[in-house]
Amino acid sequence: MTEIKLLALDLDGTLFNSQKQVSLENRRALKEAYAKGVKVVITTGRPLAAIGDLLDELDLVSPEDYSITFNGGLVQRNTGQILAKHELAFADVENIHGVLEPLGLPVDVLSDGIVYSIPSRGQKSLYHLANPLLTFVEIPSLDQLPRDIVYNKIVTVCPEDYLDQRIAQLPDSLRQDYEVFKSREIILEIMPKGVHKAVGLQLLCDYLGLDASQVMAVGDEENDLTMLKWAGLGVAMANGVPLVKETAKVVTSRTNENSGVAEAVDRYILQK
Repeated sequence: MTEIKLLALDLDGTLFNSQKQVSLENRRALKEAYAKGVKVVITTGRPLAAIGDLLDELDLVSPEDYSITFNGGLVQRNTGQILAKHELAFADVENIHGVLEPLGLPVDVLSDGIVYSIPSRGQKSLYHLANPLLTFVEIPSLDQLPRDIVYNKIVTVCPEDYLDQRIAQLPDSLRQDYEVFKSREIILEIMPKGVHKAVGLQLLCDYLGLDASQVMAVGDEENDLTMLKWAGLGVAMANGVPLVKETAKVVTSRTNENSGVAEAVDRYILQK
């Protein structure tokens, strides 16, 4: 197998346990991989503001450390410098809102670390519970959304059964025009067409002079599928959704609750 030079890591359900913490064993494995010269790249749907102190905790704070945020929408140094970005236009936001609102799906518009939450037919978003590190501004209607901001992505966050019932009612045109996928049981994300984690990783690898064959990607949810297919070694967590485990080249025997990331790093990067 080609030597791994870059490790792309999802957070929720992968590096994080259910308490949103990184286990001591996972930290040990990542630091050993980093010491070996492997780039450890957080690859997440979250904005950098929603990662909290994680980069400090993992010592990933130099100008040569990178993260991919907004599901590939932003490629950046961990110092904050942006290398590449994609965003939605206001017309896209209008289109997406016009699809979600009639279904009673609340609309959260993310702009960097700020979330503009628009309730829909009495249904309010649960996103503040899923991502409390972000700043939330509730607005009564789309008309109140500022026009002079960046629109990174849209999410709708509701109880799982309620969300799944309405996902089944989404028109095909939404998936034709945008990237649409679940990132957690209660979260549906909508990105610009052609923007996903594999795109962000390709851009970063082009910048670093690396090939996909030198990348190991680890994930558990639908928004990880593209990077697991693209990477030389796609690793699914034991707790991953069925499609992710079917798609990945290998599946860990341990879940995110018992350091499945460390298992993969030890085996395929540190070769213990």
